[in-house]
Amino acid sequence: MATSPNLLSIALDETPDPPLRPLPVPVAELLGELGAPPRLVAHLRAVHDVAVQLVDWVGRRCPGLEMDREAVVFGAATHDVGKTVHIAELSGPGARHEEAGRDLLLAHGVPPGLARFAATHASWDKGVGIEDLLVSLADKVWKNKRVPGLEDLVVAELSRAGGRPAWEEFMELDELLTRVGEDADRRLAWQAAHPVRA
Repeated sequence: MATSPNLLSIALDETPDPPLRPLPVPVAELLGELGAPPRLVAHLRAVHDVAVQLVDWVGRRCPGLEMDREAVVFGAATHDVGKTVHIAELSGPGARHEEAGRDLLLAHGVPPGLARFAATHASWDKGVGIEDLLVSLADKVWKNKRVPGLEDLVVAELSRAGGRPAWEEFMELDELLTRVGEDADRRLAWQAAHPVRA
């Protein structure tokens, strides 16, 4: 299937309101090949943008934390790719897209270590690593949803790696997430402006 110019535009063109980083070109091309719904591409771009903010902040705040930045960025950019198969889950509940997304990525040659995020982004409470936690956090905070249990796990990782008390890490993370959440309405409106179906 040829890549739709409109999907590439949603994935890559400058967005003044809100300003969002473009998706990685290989991800944009894959979404085009899969015929991803426009709203899904918009959602993935919004979550990807927040994930970049998170990994950049974590890198500055806690340089001793071993973290695969590129894995987080890729994971955020593809975490809901299974919704190309389960389109109803774009506007309604459901978790069938999680395993379907991982399988879809694997079928398109994505290594298992990167494809996993499609299956783990909603399973942050199952003993996953910092990369999975950050993808899950980006998928929540992009719309200003705060999940204390998830945030506590991130705080524990930061505290362990940085040697600072958990309360200090919590205060700093809370400040960041509050700031990121301030743009949630603009991100939600931008996503909603794109149709569920092409």
